[in-house]
Amino acid sequence: MPAKQPFTLLCQQLARGAKIGRADLHLHTTASDGAYTPVEVVDLARRCGLSAIAITDHDTFAGVAVAQAVACTSLEVITGVEITCDYHGRELHLIGYFVDPEYQPLVQALNRIRKGRVNRFTDMVERLRQQGVTVRVDGLVSQSLGRRHLAELLVQQGRAGSVREAFQRWLRDGASCCVPKLRLDVQRAIQLVREAGGVAVWAHPTYHSQTRQELRELASWGLGGVEVEYPDTVRAQRQRMTELACEFGLAISGGSDCHGPGKRAIGCATISDEQLARLRGGACSAPYTRRSSKA
Repeated sequence: MPAKQPFTLLCQQLARGAKIGRADLHLHTTASDGAYTPVEVVDLARRCGLSAIAITDHDTFAGVAVAQAVACTSLEVITGVEITCDYHGRELHLIGYFVDPEYQPLVQALNRIRKGRVNRFTDMVERLRQQGVTVRVDGLVSQSLGRRHLAELLVQQGRAGSVREAFQRWLRDGASCCVPKLRLDVQRAIQLVREAGGVAVWAHPTYHSQTRQELRELASWGLGGVEVEYPDTVRAQRQRMTELACEFGLAISGGSDCHGPGKRAIGCATISDEQLARLRGGACSAPYTRRSSKA
């Protein structure tokens, strides 16, 4: 059993029963801001009885190959990535599934975002220092640095009692030490995912308000699916998103958004094999044709 997995949480996962024919398509590993290694994620997915998972680390494919190698044929590991995007001046997360991780235009775009993450992390550390909070970052290793890494360092070094406290005091949106991320234009991101042979899905859309209008525009740009099954949503939200997905001809996706131990446990939100098949059918086998002149 993975060292970071509490015994009680594992019991809770096993008590849910096997989910044969179910897929968790939103999982993070230590390649970005997850607590589990890719090997641990595969092990936990097997214990939950899942038939398929997607590794969707923030702006990197670094955890995918390891997970696929250890899973072999016992569990399908779909190549995925959660891309930090800009949509009309605000942050939107786009998940690319079934993409070619070696498609260079996409790789280069992700490299730029991750470089921006490093610069952002450095800026936040400096802002903390200016407020009298010194943080040691020696030995920190991640393909995709984020606020969670900094919050965990603050806890480890006795500057905050919990990750939640670190966010509330310094790192939440609008807080004194929070620095905006470098973001990729969402239309460009959809284009790159499609050019890489994949299908683009809007992650956790229920965090936004004007969903119908936004879905109409995103679908016109080539969006292929929408994340409906998600831990923080209620039944009415899932029903509404399902209706909107049907209205715009979008596939349904879903997953736990697991970052480690906690309420978003691996397998707590899944889609069926039928839903996965439809999502897979939306992957692009032909070159993408841009629908408008917007870059």
